[in-house]
Amino acid sequence: MAEELDFSSSPAAPPGPKPAAAAAISAVQGTAQSAVYSPALALEFFRHTGTVEIKPAGKPIFVENEKSGGFFTKGARMYLLLDGEIGLMIKGKFFGVVKAGEIFGELAVIAGVPRSATAMAKADCKVLSLDEKQFHAALQKTPDFALMLMSSMGNRLRQSIAKLAASPSSASAPPVDRSDVIDKKMLAELTRELGGQPPVPYGPGKTIIQAGAVGASMYVVMDGHVAISIGDRVVERVSAGGIFGEMALVDRSARAATVVAESACALITIGRNEFIALIKAKPVFGALLLKALALRMQYLAQQVSLLPS
Repeated sequence: MAEELDFSSSPAAPPGPKPAAAAAISAVQGTAQSAVYSPALALEFFRHTGTVEIKPAGKPIFVENEKSGGFFTKGARMYLLLDGEIGLMIKGKFFGVVKAGEIFGELAVIAGVPRSATAMAKADCKVLSLDEKQFHAALQKTPDFALMLMSSMGNRLRQSIAKLAASPSSASAPPVDRSDVIDKKMLAELTRELGGQPPVPYGPGKTIIQAGAVGASMYVVMDGHVAISIGDRVVERVSAGGIFGEMALVDRSARAATVVAESACALITIGRNEFIALIKAKPVFGALLLKALALRMQYLAQQVSLLPS
C-alpha cells in the first residue's frame, strides 16, 4: 500500500534523471522535478483517490503518440512511482528515467494531449495512478498540488523558451491562437472574487509585459487579443477567455516573453496573493491554469523540435 512508503520531507530530494537527460525530459511527459517538488505532497495527492498498480519489467506503461479518451481507448492516467524505475524513450531511443517519488504522464490527463514519449518499466514497478476524474477529485482535497505542479511545468517551459530565444526565427512554426481557457461562468466568478474590479484597458500596440521585467501580475483577456513573443518570434495569440503571465507568479522569476496588445484590449489583472488564494479556494481554477500551461508546453516543445540540430 502507498502508506508503507516514506516520502517524508527529508533534506535530500529523490534522485532525479542524469544531467544529460534533463533537457530532453523538459520537453516530454516525464517530469524534470523542480527544486520545490515535494514527494510527500505528491504522495498525499495521489493517495486520496489513486489506484495501486504493479507494472512488470519490460512492459510499456504508455507509448509515444498514444491518444486517449476515444470510444475504443481507455482514458489516460498519470502516475506516481512508488518503487522501481521507469525508462523514457522517444522514437525508440532511451533518454532518461523516472525514479521513486516522481510523477510522470501528467500532461495527457491535464490537457488530453497524445503521449509524447514511451514509458517502460525497467524493473518490476509499483505505481499509484489517477485518471482525469480522480485527478480533479484529488485536486479538491489537495489544491496546493496545483501550485507545485505549475512550478515544475514552468521550469520546463522556460527551458523551451530559452532554446527558442537562442535560435533564428526562420525556424519557427506559425503562432497558435488561444482563447476560452476560462469560460464565461468562471470569468464571472473571478470578477466577483476580485471585488468586481473593472477590466484594465490597453490600446493597440501597447506593451503589457516586457521580457526580463519582474512579474507582479497575471492577466485574463476579457476582450481583444494580444501577441506573445519570444525574441522577434510571435509564438502565441491570446483572445477572450485566454490567460498569460501566470509563470512569473508561480516561480517569481523574470518575465520570459513580451506581450503586446494587437487590438484594443480589456484585461483582468490578478496579483500574486490573489492568485494563490484563488488556486486554494477554487481548485477548478488551478486545473484550468494547469491545462493552459500543459498546452503551452506541448506547443513550445513542438517548436523546439523544429529547430536545426
